[in-house]
Amino acid sequence: MIESMRDIYVVTHPEATHHVEDRVGGWFDSSLTERGHAHAKLIADHLVTDLAPAAALFTSDLTRCVQTAEHIAEVIGTTPVLLSELREKSYGEGEGRPDAWFRDRFVPPPAVGDRMNHIEGIPGSETKAQWAERVYEGMTSILRSPAEQIVVVTHGGTATLVIAHWIGMPLASLSRVRFVTPSGSITHLKRDAYFNNHSVETLGSTTHLEVPRGTVKAIAS
Repeated sequence: MIESMRDIYVVTHPEATHHVEDRVGGWFDSSLTERGHAHAKLIADHLVTDLAPAAALFTSDLTRCVQTAEHIAEVIGTTPVLLSELREKSYGEGEGRPDAWFRDRFVPPPAVGDRMNHIEGIPGSETKAQWAERVYEGMTSILRSPAEQIVVVTHGGTATLVIAHWIGMPLASLSRVRFVTPSGSITHLKRDAYFNNHSVETLGSTTHLEVPRGTVKAIAS
């Protein structure tokens, strides 16, 4: 079966309050900072040159992503669809806590063994397996959209799983994978209409945030 070409733009939300306050993100419902809003506008201005009015827009339902998606929606004239499946990994009791509190209690995964079901020492946290299954379910739902252009607004950690789903990585293969997608980045995923290959055209690009000295700059994830 020959399918139509498809472009997916995976956007990681820009700077949020938990970044500058050195707090754990996860499901903690932080908001964009002033700089984050400025970066979100730059993201939207960049995407509008590539997107048609029929583009679909999906976002994590956490405030920092919704705010990012609203900037994009304003320029492409669509309404974002909020999905909890696109949230960052849940860190349970660690969410919103100071980073130092978290690091004192966090148990990193082993070098070998069952990394997907590893318990990290923070009560209420998702395992990587639970997190990945949730995101994969969300992506399966998103790809049912008939739109040939889709924007997915999510978090730095979850973006890895979004990309992994696109290229067809089985859940069992995710124990070590990580794609580097800085805050405020855009990753372009593509399906060609001839071979039906799923490619990663660009990964974690922040060139749209490269603005004149004295204005906002990109931050690390």
